Amino acid sequence: MTFLQQIFARLEQAAGAPVLREIRDGRIVSVTGGELLALIQQARQFLAARGMKKGDRCALLAPNGIRWAALDLAAMAEGLIVVPLYARQAFAELAGMVKDATPALLCASDDALAAEIRARCPAATEIALFDTIFSGAPPSPAPCHGHADHDAVTIIYTSGTSGEPKGVVLNAGNITHMVSCTNARLDQLMGTRQQPDRAFHYLPFCFAGSWILLLTALSRNSVLTLSTDLAKLADELKLAGPDYFLNVPTLLERVRAKIEESVRQRGGWTAAVFARAQRQYLRRRTGEGRFFDSLALWLAGGVMFPAIRKTIGPNLKALICGSAPLSLETQLFFMMLGIPVLQVYGLTETTAICTMDDPRHYEPGRVGPAIPGVEMTLSDAGEILVRGPNIFPGYWQRPAETAKALEGGWFHTGDQGEADAQGNWRITGRLKNLIILNSGHNIAPEPIEEALAARLPEAQQVMLLGNQRSFLAALLATQGANALAPGRVQSAVDAFNTGLPHYKQIHAFHVVSEPFSIENGLLTANGKLKRDAIAARFAREIEQMFEKKPA
Repeated sequence: MTFLQQIFARLEQAAGAPVLREIRDGRIVSVTGGELLALIQQARQFLAARGMKKGDRCALLAPNGIRWAALDLAAMAEGLIVVPLYARQAFAELAGMVKDATPALLCASDDALAAEIRARCPAATEIALFDTIFSGAPPSPAPCHGHADHDAVTIIYTSGTSGEPKGVVLNAGNITHMVSCTNARLDQLMGTRQQPDRAFHYLPFCFAGSWILLLTALSRNSVLTLSTDLAKLADELKLAGPDYFLNVPTLLERVRAKIEESVRQRGGWTAAVFARAQRQYLRRRTGEGRFFDSLALWLAGGVMFPAIRKTIGPNLKALICGSAPLSLETQLFFMMLGIPVLQVYGLTETTAICTMDDPRHYEPGRVGPAIPGVEMTLSDAGEILVRGPNIFPGYWQRPAETAKALEGGWFHTGDQGEADAQGNWRITGRLKNLIILNSGHNIAPEPIEEALAARLPEAQQVMLLGNQRSFLAALLATQGANALAPGRVQSAVDAFNTGLPHYKQIHAFHVVSEPFSIENGLLTANGKLKRDAIAARFAREIEQMFEKKPA
């Protein structure tokens, strides 16, 4: 049974039960399995009436929602190749993706999005609004298209940290294997139970990992609640009361910073106990301990931590985190509160996932073992290589780049890492981000950026520089010209540099008064630094940093 057949069978079984929900203006709107099937049939009728045939591309440009999911499933059931697009992405980038994919139809959630695409794309691309697609009476159910494993079902555009995004083609075999693996991990997390899982989701469906979670949720006994307003995430979490939800490190780090700042502001006994408890929790990992700190940890575990857990999610069994490396300190922070953080590693080209933490036994700071059926190894250069049923067949209309990525029968991830004796992987950086000083020293920037950011929570982003230079420098982005005083940065840099070899020390910095964002073209759609674009935007400031002689 393919992943799509599994989903349709599940929706039929849950014809009278909620399967998908949206939070709209503080209230929950649900659809049952039967109601979602009816929406799917409406969309299928519309697509069929347009004469679309197997292999045609159908682009979706909209925020997450029930109708997004229905249209996605409808297009796949008709044998179409879905091209999901991010509604917040710069329209010039979106137009480039549309021109590259050449969809026969682009489905947009509103007039504003449609108008922007119309102005930039060829008239040959037909555009339809969601209101039109879902306006007809639902026809009788029709069987979904039978996919062979090699049939392409989606083209997901990579985030493009350097260079233009590429369309990653994923086939039915990739997705069926992945949904099976994610279901197995969630079964391990949730155990035997009769009631449905409660999952919460805020990440856009145009990201591979986010989309795999949607398909997994719809294929199992669960209710998935969709966030519709990131500004109200805390309130929406309380309404959803999830057992688990997918995260990116940025959010978890902000939640941690907010909790720690709130405790600091309370001061007095509360702040003192919390600080001692944190110290003792970290010492336990190295077998150390102090009596009064142990007492503080006991007190905090009985009173403070349960109260904090309740504000995040009283029913949480785990937070799931992917997209980028999560700092060990942040993972341990949530574990201290009693909330496991399970990590996932993968790329769009690996159908989002290569490794997943086993919820029954996992190692903080690592991203778990390779999923069943997947092999991982290291090249002589230290690059992670992957092969298995999760590996994409190729990039859309880019045979040369496909051949390079799959050279030797392995997918070349571009990531650096290492595995422990139990097969648990740790990701240490990106090969293409490696900084090579003119002294010959090789430095992965990500751990240093992470460590400096932990010392300066006011900094929205930190980017390390120094390739082919004589020393390292840092660019820090914050909100407002006075949000990060130079003296504060210097103190944090001095503390960071203590004890490090000279080539890993930061000798200059510059503070940018506007955060890097998707809108200003300095972050990818999933929040990663566009290093080349940032370097170009701040070329003058960067040169000025390197004109200074390190002390």
